Amino acid sequence: MIASLRLALSLFTVAPIRRQYPDPAARAGAALLWLPVLGGLLGALAALPLAAVRQWAPHAEFLAAIGAITLLALGTRGLHLDGLADTADGLGSRASTDRALTIMRQSDIGPFGVITIVLVVLAEAAAVSELRGDSWTPVLGLGLAAATGRVAAVQAAVRGVPSARPEGFGALVAGRVAPIVALAYAAGVLALGLLISLARGWAPWWCLAQALGLAVAFALRVHTTRRFGGVSGDVFGAVIEVGTVITLAGMCLR
Repeated sequence: MIASLRLALSLFTVAPIRRQYPDPAARAGAALLWLPVLGGLLGALAALPLAAVRQWAPHAEFLAAIGAITLLALGTRGLHLDGLADTADGLGSRASTDRALTIMRQSDIGPFGVITIVLVVLAEAAAVSELRGDSWTPVLGLGLAAATGRVAAVQAAVRGVPSARPEGFGALVAGRVAPIVALAYAAGVLALGLLISLARGWAPWWCLAQALGLAVAFALRVHTTRRFGGVSGDVFGAVIEVGTVITLAGMCLR
């Protein structure tokens, strides 16, 4: 567990931890299971300045919300946003599967990727700033949404889902998660959302928003699997960001 946690920290965060790969496939699959926990913690920490601004300078809340989303992106080295942009470029290219995968592998970002990143970041910031409740609500909301989006990534690695490439992160984790484990992660994060909602007297609203986020991320994964022949590291980033932004959007509608 310690080895997989260290690998998860080195892969998914800016933590200066040396990477070691004694068994890359097995370790990466185990490290992926830490992703929702790390995402939830990073999301909550990123929203702490926003909580302070909501308390002392509510007129600047949207600006602080952009800062919170920026901090979350910095905490993950922008990996998931980069994957979202590459996936958008691949889908938007309408090219053959091999050509689309080549486009996604290139280091530059095309117009579809730029537009998608801008819209998603703005939507996340707007949703976080509009969460109704006390000063701690953004901390709970962004932490829970970030964890939910990363549960969608765990589900994307379930057995039976192939890798789009023979190499890369997708090849390391594709098919490494048992269906019962993916189901347990989904049930766990939804239960957490339900408890928070009920404890704050909101009925099960946040839980419903999470369920919608997971459903849309699942639909995206199904579509990209058909389009690209499997999942890739970019697709994992895309389902994380889509699951997160849909969850936040649903939360702010309460």
